[in-house]
Amino acid sequence: MLRLVLPKGSLERATLELFEAADLAVARSSTVDYKATIADPRVVDVRILRPQEIPSYVAEGLYDLGITGRDWIEETSSDVVSLGELHYSKATARPIKVVLAVADDSPWRKVGDLPAGVRVSTEYPELTRRFLAEHGVDARVRLSHGATEAKIPDVADAVVEITETGRALRAAKLRILDTILVSFTELIANADAYADPAKRHAMEQLHTLLQGALEARGKVLVKLNVGEDDLEAVIAMLPAMKAPTVSKLFGAGGYAVETVVPKTDINILIPALSDAGASDIIEVPLSKIVH
Repeated sequence: MLRLVLPKGSLERATLELFEAADLAVARSSTVDYKATIADPRVVDVRILRPQEIPSYVAEGLYDLGITGRDWIEETSSDVVSLGELHYSKATARPIKVVLAVADDSPWRKVGDLPAGVRVSTEYPELTRRFLAEHGVDARVRLSHGATEAKIPDVADAVVEITETGRALRAAKLRILDTILVSFTELIANADAYADPAKRHAMEQLHTLLQGALEARGKVLVKLNVGEDDLEAVIAMLPAMKAPTVSKLFGAGGYAVETVVPKTDINILIPALSDAGASDIIEVPLSKIVH
């Protein structure tokens, strides 16, 4: 039913891991194969292509559904339907930022300080031209094919580059003047395909699986038993999406309790629950959480 295109390059590994966690494992003959399959009746064709190209291909109807970054949607001015953000990237769950940066020792402190004719190197020439024009800067924007931060000072006076942690920019002795765009990964659809009720339903179901897998990351299910006298103290210690589930134990004067908690808290929480009177504590990994 759906023709799907996934990003190659820096997002590739994280995307394939997400699809596997969502029980939509992507199969291909080798890591360099651009054709793939997903054993799911809702997906008839899978391609793995550069994320820069994906918004245009989806907008043109070559694919029904794709994953790319908001940065490339804006750079290509593609008319696509966004089903929503997917909060993952190549290194963290944080978004990337498209930033304007200059050398640490540059006298410029804000965008408006850039002089006419300033040389700007970037992989986002259209996005950069629009941003600088909005700020009244007449710049010479040049397309960069990589290693953009290394272009200062010989090739460029300023760069527009992506950063997730800022580490590479600091290492290159660059200083951020402004943030042009905050970009999450997004699930996007062709407008005509999205208007088809059957395809839209399939898209939304796939989106549910992907979001469910992301929601479950870093969380575990905790199950425990506790006596009536200690129930209130134990419940007070437990975080929950809504409220912990509490059930009366059969034939005993106690309760079974379960709730979802962050994995990062579990090393402190389990001993504390035991100290508070909980017993038979079980930690269960989660694969999906669907609200």
